[in-house]
Amino acid sequence: MQIAASLVKELRNETNLGMMECKKALVETDGDKDKAVRILRERGMVFAGKRADRVAKEGRVASSIYDNGKSGVMIELDCETDFVAKNENFQAFVAELVEHAKGIDGELAESAKDMVIAKIAEIGENIIARRNVKFTVEGNGTVAGYIHLGGKVGVLLEVGCEKAETTENDAFKEAVKDVTLHIAAANPQFLNREDVAEDVVATEREIFAKQVEGKPENIIDKIVTGKLEKYYSQIVLVEQGFVKDPDQSVADMLAACGKAVGDTLTIRRFVRYQVGA
Repeated sequence: MQIAASLVKELRNETNLGMMECKKALVETDGDKDKAVRILRERGMVFAGKRADRVAKEGRVASSIYDNGKSGVMIELDCETDFVAKNENFQAFVAELVEHAKGIDGELAESAKDMVIAKIAEIGENIIARRNVKFTVEGNGTVAGYIHLGGKVGVLLEVGCEKAETTENDAFKEAVKDVTLHIAAANPQFLNREDVAEDVVATEREIFAKQVEGKPENIIDKIVTGKLEKYYSQIVLVEQGFVKDPDQSVADMLAACGKAVGDTLTIRRFVRYQVGA
């Protein structure tokens, strides 16, 4: 049956739902708007739609490492209030979505859309599956996760090595754990300085140069270079001072661990989530 666009728009205005949901309901009811509203209400979708514009800045970050450390997922599920975020029902739903995230490669928000809508209807607050990520190791290495502040901050990390047996070494495991703790605390923005966009570096260079205008050109260059090095040490993971020993960088700490275990260790990638950020 052909559904008029004007009818879809009317239903959308009444329910605050998306065009596709409205059109689907109208197709199912042969264009009967009242029946379509009822179907949507029965599914909890109208209830969800009316809350869709509420700000969801509370919630939880959760992760799971599986396949003997070869894979890991992390998700952020947001809600409106900390009261709900601490609710056992909400936390059980977070755990359910973590398991769901293991079986998908795309966006959790799309894959678990119906599940989220049903939970909104049950709990009575807007809930958003804000983001998700999955790491799977290729070659030798491990995936590690860390959840901080009761689920307010989460880290997913992949560290590579050359020897398969290294991943079973206690010193290696401890070093990987320490890096996840560091990322949670220090909030690096990039893995390597090469990851920082050229225009960002150019802007910082210009700012630093203006700060020392009037000085001799050769001195300006030295000062700007020094300021850039400090800038990198603040935002680049491998160049940051290690939180447990700021006198050595994260790269130096990992190199020392690699030497101790007889292997070369490399941070391949990381993600840090903070609720509402």
